[in-house]
Amino acid sequence: MKKVNLDVLALVALCLLAAPLVLGQGGNPPASTKESGKTSGHGMTAVEQTGKGGDVEQTVKALSEQLNQAALKGDTATYDKLVSPDYTSIGIYGTVATKAEILENYKSGKTKFDSIEVLDTKVRVYGDTALVSGTSNVKGHSGTTDLSGQYRSVRVWIKRNGKWQSVYFQATRVAQP
Repeated sequence: MKKVNLDVLALVALCLLAAPLVLGQGGNPPASTKESGKTSGHGMTAVEQTGKGGDVEQTVKALSEQLNQAALKGDTATYDKLVSPDYTSIGIYGTVATKAEILENYKSGKTKFDSIEVLDTKVRVYGDTALVSGTSNVKGHSGTTDLSGQYRSVRVWIKRNGKWQSVYFQATRVAQP
């Protein structure tokens, strides 16, 4: 695996491992929460540091929807703008794809989506990093491989130089009973 891919995976692992600390289950008490309204005396929550309350969640959620629409339309310009140069995608069969590979698949028509129906989305913000998870019904193909089905996915966004970009995506097919 390329070094870039390992760096992105390490970043995702770090974000997931750091979550208990950010949520106040580690050494520092949590900052204010929507539920309690209390503060720890250590300043603002991660959300408050990056925007006003739900603004960051709404921004990242809207950017994720823009990526879905770009995938539906094969819009490589939007995809190129919203995805970082070091982007990594883990597909439903465990395959790894880079930004360049994904853009080429859209340009050539190899990857084509007929529909992407988002069923739910949850955004978690940790400073300049956001995790977007959710479930979607998808219809499409990549080459001769049918991609149609229901998926749970996670997308990682990082804010660099004042701009949010996706650095990682992974989708897993939901098992049918």
